[in-house]
Amino acid sequence: MPTHNPFRRTRLLAGIACLTALIAASCGGSSNNDTLVIYSGREQELVEPLYAAFTKDTGIELDVRWGASSELAATLREEGDASPADVFYAQDAGSMAILEPQLAQLPSDDLALVPTRFEDPAGKWVGVTGRIRVLTYNTDRVDKTQLPGSVLELAEPNWALGEIGVAPTNASFVGFVSAMRGTIGDAKTISFLQGLATHAKTFMKNSQIVDAIASGEVDTGLVNHYYLYEKRASDPNAPIANHFFDPTDTGSFINVSAVGILATTTKSEQAERFVHWLLTDGQVFFANDAEEREYPLNTSQAGLERSQELPPLADHPGPDVALATLGTQLETTVAMIRDAGLVN
Repeated sequence: MPTHNPFRRTRLLAGIACLTALIAASCGGSSNNDTLVIYSGREQELVEPLYAAFTKDTGIELDVRWGASSELAATLREEGDASPADVFYAQDAGSMAILEPQLAQLPSDDLALVPTRFEDPAGKWVGVTGRIRVLTYNTDRVDKTQLPGSVLELAEPNWALGEIGVAPTNASFVGFVSAMRGTIGDAKTISFLQGLATHAKTFMKNSQIVDAIASGEVDTGLVNHYYLYEKRASDPNAPIANHFFDPTDTGSFINVSAVGILATTTKSEQAERFVHWLLTDGQVFFANDAEEREYPLNTSQAGLERSQELPPLADHPGPDVALATLGTQLETTVAMIRDAGLVN
């Protein structure tokens, strides 16, 4: 990689992006006929530099509405044909999948860039990056030989490693539980959640779990793999490591960030260009430049490979889950998590 990288995520770049009005919404600007409206469920601090780079490369300005993916999906459903959005870029497949009826067909050339398991069977949305569920642990307090091969062992009554950090209302945990329902069934999933609740410490966000592990507040926590790298960027000496469950265990679930184009857009050409850019030039950002190391899902071109800090995705294929089904289970999964005692 060259020494100077336009994707490098810094607060300075985010500030420049605002000052130059490359991302109108984040600076209070308004859209115009040459502006693409993005509903972004991805964290602003993470992708604002990415969006600025897209505008620099293409000349297409972005009017971004930020929010949690589930909330934005609900807003899009309520707005219907009157929505001003051109593109929805979600943190998780479940939030994207519930909008499938409102999305346009994506170009087949773009769909061909990503393995079919990471896209909508109807071609309405496509995965951009992947993340594996892991058990992050405190290396000063936990012997890695004590860590289980299956996530289901976390719910056993004889669990000996203290409280486990979980974020039960976070989209990543909800998606994980929905995937578990599809692999082991509802009865076993409910039993897992009830057992986990007996020795879980709850947090709002995955990053808070990793902070608590590093400080010794909890010894382990269920998170996405990339939060380890975000923590190390600010605290290189943090005593933390990722434990991967067995390769096909339900605990090794792979979810994706995903993008789709609203069928009501009047800017199909610009929207398709945005999607194509995310799947090509934009992939380098997630692999090597963002503090969170995610898996680029287009590995067909040189320069788009995963960060060398990550194990190969092929070594951790996870359970066989149809991501498009996660959206249909969203409400019942949330209720299941609440009824198990993980949410007050």
